[in-house]
Amino acid sequence: MKYISVLFAGLLLVAVNSGAQSNFGDSVTLATPSFLSYAATATMPATPASPAADSPTVFASPAFASPAPAAPAVPAAMPQDVQGVFNKYSWDLYAGYTFFRFYEVPGTTSTMNGGNVSAVYYYRDWLGADAEVMATYGSQPGQNSWLVFGGIGPRFRYVGPKGIDLWAHAMIGGMFIDPQTPYGGQGALAGLAGVGVDLNAHHRHVALRVAIDGVASRFFNTYQISPKASVGIVYKF
Repeated sequence: MKYISVLFAGLLLVAVNSGAQSNFGDSVTLATPSFLSYAATATMPATPASPAADSPTVFASPAFASPAPAAPAVPAAMPQDVQGVFNKYSWDLYAGYTFFRFYEVPGTTSTMNGGNVSAVYYYRDWLGADAEVMATYGSQPGQNSWLVFGGIGPRFRYVGPKGIDLWAHAMIGGMFIDPQTPYGGQGALAGLAGVGVDLNAHHRHVALRVAIDGVASRFFNTYQISPKASVGIVYKF
């Protein structure tokens, strides 16, 4: 009986010991994969994932794209002054000296000196409206007298190179003599036609004018054709 009890206790001890070893091995086996997986993950290099074949291509939204730098503004070109080209002004104001030789009647001639003024407005580069007044002083038979002419008409202009303007004009108007001469009345219908040249200064507003005209009039029931020459200063604007 004593041997049976010892034998039974020994078998029970072996059984308990075998169960404990079996539980320890199971626990080691279950823990090993996690440890090994972590070690393998830490030691192996990461492989970049390739995009899926069917995944759509994603473009950056323009709203979030950085704007391209603006090109620097190009400064405007500085105006270049053109040398040697003269402006064509619309207005001419003139004042100058006038020499007038009045063929009054056959055999009677008066030499007269005075001045004239004129204004011209060019409504085209080549065509303008001209107005002129002339007053000269001279001698009539037995006394001194004044002769005044006023007229209007067209003026034609050519603006040439180097500041030279060539022009021609024609006028219709009237003439008046004071005092009355022994040959008849004091007033008459008159007109003139002539040519001239303006020699412009460098800044072009001021010019020297030289002109020659023929003045036609009808005094004392006869016709007169008298020469007139003038020189003066023109202001243009």
